[in-house]
Amino acid sequence: MERFEPPDNSALILLTGGTGYVGGRLLTSLESGGRRVRCLARRPEVLRARVRAETEVVAGDCLDGTSLRPALAGVHTAYYLVHSMGSAGKFEEQDRTAAGNFATAAREAGVRRIIYLGGLGEADSALSSHLRSRQEVGEILRQSGVEVIEFQASIVLGSGSLSFEMIRALVQRLPVMICPRWVSVTAQPIAIEDLVQYLVQALNLPFRGSHIFEIGGADQVSYGEIMREYAKQRGLHRIMIPVPVLTPQLSSLWLGLVTPIYARIGRKLIDSLRNPTLVRNSSALAAFEIRPMGLKKAIERALRNEDREFAETRWSDALSSAGKAASWGGVHFGTRLVDSHTVRVSAPPAAAFAPIRRIGGTNGWYFANGLWRLRGFLDVLAGGVGLRRGRRNAETLAVGDALDFWRVEAFEPHRRLSLAAEMKLPGRAWLEFEVEPVTEGADRQDSIIRQTAIFDPVGLGGLLYWYALYPVHRWIFAGMLRAIANRAGEASAAMKHPN
Repeated sequence: MERFEPPDNSALILLTGGTGYVGGRLLTSLESGGRRVRCLARRPEVLRARVRAETEVVAGDCLDGTSLRPALAGVHTAYYLVHSMGSAGKFEEQDRTAAGNFATAAREAGVRRIIYLGGLGEADSALSSHLRSRQEVGEILRQSGVEVIEFQASIVLGSGSLSFEMIRALVQRLPVMICPRWVSVTAQPIAIEDLVQYLVQALNLPFRGSHIFEIGGADQVSYGEIMREYAKQRGLHRIMIPVPVLTPQLSSLWLGLVTPIYARIGRKLIDSLRNPTLVRNSSALAAFEIRPMGLKKAIERALRNEDREFAETRWSDALSSAGKAASWGGVHFGTRLVDSHTVRVSAPPAAAFAPIRRIGGTNGWYFANGLWRLRGFLDVLAGGVGLRRGRRNAETLAVGDALDFWRVEAFEPHRRLSLAAEMKLPGRAWLEFEVEPVTEGADRQDSIIRQTAIFDPVGLGGLLYWYALYPVHRWIFAGMLRAIANRAGEASAAMKHPN
């Protein structure tokens, strides 16, 4: 068999769908591997801020064949991660047109290989329109004469994936779930890390010709079993009541009410769930050195990655570029609820941060200390740690320190303090302070102090807790921020006039 000449790091790789979930993860992996990447995007300005300086971003639309010619010029291998499920029109026609345009342009440009991600399911008339269209796209690409490596995958599990977001929202918000038939249909979910590995390794697949690989995780499970495993890992008890019928239209409206998925995509998604999506050909295990993880580990990693990604979020990124103070009240970021406020003080960062590093213990919380003590007493009654632990040192902090009923999770002198709650709560909570300098003129320096309360509710009880106490929390945190600002001014004055 003739062998394929894999691309070296100087060969140009074209990526379509770079703004999507899978495409975005793949882009990061390709860049980390030192690959030379060109991204095709309908709105290049959206993608340019997310890519490395050496990655090209070009304008183009697969529905406009002429825009593809310059994008594919000089390309060795192209990733086709395009589909129109979110469109308001007939997505099958759009998928057909886009694939035909891309196949023609790739052939004319001399592209050596197309790597395509399609949908898993037996090719027969019972397939949903969504899965049938995904498989038709693969056939259109192969008809171009360019060799195509097609991966057919089931549900993708990862923080931020469509299926994971749907499962999470249903389990988090509904203690009792009415489950239509599609909840019992079997699938073979694959973790996003394993899927990206397959896509990357396909660059170096040594043998020539077009091939279809069915890929999935180690477990064959129903959507119901996925929801139960998610509930187990989040410490939730859920009652699931099966019902014999619930049409895709009614189910999609239901999803639109209780999940982030709007009805148009929900209906197409549920329509595809009536088909089992199981791996029946194991050739991928022979062709690739990948052993996909099982359901339990995939959900564990999704939750852990979500925590990491959220921890790396900088609230300053969301501020107005005009420099105006910004705040959010009860805004959702994934499953978490965020209440963030800023204040500007006439103090350098060291003075602005001084009351923050001294917070808690004998110094108290600067506002409504009686309520803080009451909360600590109630926490002790509930079996929690209360306020009795105080703090190790009145002036300094270190990561890992206990601070009343908080734990120091991050500490950057004069810049950032992040506290993770250890009191009894129906969820997880963090309190974060950040200080940023604002320099105006040679003889004046101001600072922005940002205070952010974050709550990750567990189930309906967690949501009720947040919204029931939100007015009280908002009042306390606003008073605390004002008091910190006043003390920052006092610290600044003391630094200027030590005597």
